[in-house]
Amino acid sequence: MNSKEPLAHSAKPEKGIPPQTYAKHIAGVMKRVADNVSAMTQYFSGNVQFLQEMVKRAALLHDLGKLDEANQAVLKKGGKGHLPLNHVDAGTACLSKGKECEAALFVYGHHIGLCSVPYESGRGVQFLRDDKISEEVDQKLADYLADHEEWCGKVEKSSDRIVKSAWTSLTRRLAFSCLVDADYGDTAAHYDGETVKQVVSRRWEERLEKLKEYVQGLQNKSDASEERKIQRQNTFKACRDADTQPSLYSCDSPVGTGKTTAVMAHLLCAAIDKELRHIFVVLPYTNIIKQSVDVYRKALVLPGENPEEVVAEHHHQADFSSYELRQYASLWTAPITVTTAVQFFETLGANHPAQLRKLHELPGSAVFLDEAHAAIPTWHWPQAWRWLKDLRDNWHCHFVFASGSLPQFWQNEKITKPAEDVPNLLGIKQRMQVNKQEKKRVTYSTVGNVFDTMGLINFIQSKNGPRLVVLNTVQSAAVLAWKIQKEQKRVIHLSTALTPNDRERIIKKITRCLSNKKDVDWTLVATSCVEAGMDFSFATAFRESCSAASLIQIGGRVNRHGNREQAEVFDFRVSDSLMRDNPQLKTSQNVLKTLFEDKYFEAKDPTEIVTEAMRRELMSDFGDFEKKSLEIIKQERVIDYPDVAKLCKVIDADTRLVVIAPEIAEALKRHEKVASMELIRNSVQIRFFKINSKQFSNFCIPIDGHGEIYEWHGEYDDKFLGYMKAIIPSLKMEADGYEIV
Repeated sequence: MNSKEPLAHSAKPEKGIPPQTYAKHIAGVMKRVADNVSAMTQYFSGNVQFLQEMVKRAALLHDLGKLDEANQAVLKKGGKGHLPLNHVDAGTACLSKGKECEAALFVYGHHIGLCSVPYESGRGVQFLRDDKISEEVDQKLADYLADHEEWCGKVEKSSDRIVKSAWTSLTRRLAFSCLVDADYGDTAAHYDGETVKQVVSRRWEERLEKLKEYVQGLQNKSDASEERKIQRQNTFKACRDADTQPSLYSCDSPVGTGKTTAVMAHLLCAAIDKELRHIFVVLPYTNIIKQSVDVYRKALVLPGENPEEVVAEHHHQADFSSYELRQYASLWTAPITVTTAVQFFETLGANHPAQLRKLHELPGSAVFLDEAHAAIPTWHWPQAWRWLKDLRDNWHCHFVFASGSLPQFWQNEKITKPAEDVPNLLGIKQRMQVNKQEKKRVTYSTVGNVFDTMGLINFIQSKNGPRLVVLNTVQSAAVLAWKIQKEQKRVIHLSTALTPNDRERIIKKITRCLSNKKDVDWTLVATSCVEAGMDFSFATAFRESCSAASLIQIGGRVNRHGNREQAEVFDFRVSDSLMRDNPQLKTSQNVLKTLFEDKYFEAKDPTEIVTEAMRRELMSDFGDFEKKSLEIIKQERVIDYPDVAKLCKVIDADTRLVVIAPEIAEALKRHEKVASMELIRNSVQIRFFKINSKQFSNFCIPIDGHGEIYEWHGEYDDKFLGYMKAIIPSLKMEADGYEIV
């Protein structure tokens, strides 16, 4: 390398990594951008040339300011010193002078994220500029461009100047995604943290045939009642044979009727007919991802393929911004990706590059919003609905909303105005028949009094087993399981206090216990993580009062295969000093109480119950709902990206990845490469405010002083309580009025 040649990134001699030249980085980013934007815009109904031009122009000039002499001195010296001159400002200055505002916006945000356009507009001539150095940069701009041209070729004038585009805010996120994925990817590849993504063949027709064989095999060996088998066959056939031309469908087939595979058959047909490139399965809870992934890998992976490359699982909010951690980012490149509603919807509303870099893979995809009733808070739906329609109308996406407790929110004008019709994958006659059979399979009732813990345990033990009990918080579930064990009763505990790997082992244990028809006197205590996607069939279930949809979902975990004459599900309330209430559930709990009083669970089908529940919840909380939903819509309309990202947090909590496995924590400290899924599957997510609380602060230690990943230093019970093993003693001491100091 010529010693005079400018650098984009410093060497890391301690790791044997040489510096990366400016020319090589720009060429690498330009190549990746061209690939990203070409693949994405084949599905775009707008001005493809303009979008491609703006992203490529941003890629060409995004690091122009690194050519400043002072910045080059730091880059060539190496180490972790910050660049003295904000390197972003030169690119935005050059593009702004040419009135290439969209490209300038991308360069301005490629590290800090998409900005607030109202705020920037209020800065006048300093729009998208660093006012501390803008005058200096303007004076040096010609020198930067001359250096750039020496090493990278002449900077041509834009061929398609438009001061103001007609893009939606989502289109701008998609275009920005193409740039930041290219920049992050090239940088991480240089630092040996990320390999070039491998494209796996879609082979949709072959996967559909494999799925048909898999479903037939399940039917042949199923011990479900004949009535239940016929339901599942009819559901699969209806979904597979549905017209693929409508790009928005619902499916409210009851829990346990085979929606997981039936809707996938429809999506594969849509992918074939519409030449789509990806299929996404969006689930509400991290813990059910593994079970769904296992099903899809068995049903869809062809001989000779790597299952992890065909069906990818994306558990946590694993979007890291630092060079060292980018290798652990989960990107949406596989033919089929199973992810969470948190990941999916927060990415649609995100502004930060680490979150947005995967978004450009979404256009031209079929999306299965499974258990859609639990996907996002109600006030998010008005804006989320606009995004989904934008993706359908302008980016060639195909959607199915499915749930056994699916509220028809698109018919509520408080959410969608005007109300819309969304066709159902199932026919009217079929839906009436299965709902009639549901009334015979399970009954719902509520317990009027509030239990103390011993009263609840006695009530649970008085009912037929095996029994399922679901609590509203991780803390409450762990405390109840711990107290049941102290009473010498058989109990299993399942929650996100355990890592995905440990949850998987416990789920296998539960499945073994359930398969032994003589083994009935035991109880599973869990959180809402078992509400959806779990192929469990208990004799009786108990649900801490939450919502109508949650109660119906728990009904899908009892008598699932229709082998018992009828099963019971109880709604209950409990008071205990060690347990934690969830105040956000107050409205839905009160609405559930009124639905029982009005005999809805006796007279109505699940879709009618949850649609009415949503209507009542909106009436009760309409002021709050309207304020929140309109604020999101307003900020999206005025292009205030940071505010939208903040307002669209699906879970209003800042969480951190906490590594449980000591060997993985040690590998990270040594800067060794760890597979992304190994990291995620041996970690838990803990809310940041808890990490800083007195119960957790001594147990959660930042790795290398980096706040994005922590390691666990407390007791951990991989077979029962998970990290709550270390927390319960301190909770008890606090409740008893003393603690060790």
